Amino acid sequence: MSTPPLPRPVALVTGASRGIGRAIALRLAAAHDLILVARDADRLQEVARACEEAGAAVQRVPADVTDGLATAEALTGLHVDVLVNNAGVAVLTPFLEMTAEEWHRQVDVNVNALYHVTRAVLPGMVARGRGHVCIIGSTAGRNTFVGGTCYTGTKHFVMGFAESLMLEVRDAGVGVSVITPGSVATELFPAGTNTTWMLEPDNVAAAVAFAVTTPQHMLVHRLEVRPLSPKRPRSGT
Repeated sequence: MSTPPLPRPVALVTGASRGIGRAIALRLAAAHDLILVARDADRLQEVARACEEAGAAVQRVPADVTDGLATAEALTGLHVDVLVNNAGVAVLTPFLEMTAEEWHRQVDVNVNALYHVTRAVLPGMVARGRGHVCIIGSTAGRNTFVGGTCYTGTKHFVMGFAESLMLEVRDAGVGVSVITPGSVATELFPAGTNTTWMLEPDNVAAAVAFAVTTPQHMLVHRLEVRPLSPKRPRSGT
């Protein structure tokens, strides 16, 4: 009698409908079943189909992760082995030109949503004695630049949050990683920007896959990935 296959681990990815989140979902689909979360239901459906073609069972959760009550209702109690907190937004505008709406949007997505999603999923990991929380940060989490008063502030928060959470839950068998990419060629940059030298979303996805598939006793807590040089285009561009 053949031995039935072991169940695939389940990865939950936020901001999964485009850019880095889409790339992460597709990268993890080869070995994980997926829970994909994003506001754009149509684009989320397209990503889900692609992940299913790669072999994953997929659950779609169209949701705004800045809504704490809705997030808790949608995610609490789900079995999640790997959580990838990827949802993020950037408004790179000098402080005196930034509106209150732009400020609060960045804090809501980059900071508050990180709380809402992790708080819904983490108790199950702790109860099972294993799991992995992976957060997409940025090299802006240790650098500063003009126009980054809010964005870099949120990414500095990510670094402090991730390391503190890591210390809190490691004895329960849960790992916490933060991936800090440099510039990535996504829709973040306005039309006309030279992105030929930047990282591609799949480069970040590869770093995530590495961090969340290490042996149980091993933790990659911080992993920085950056373009080799702004003066050297990617091969083939």
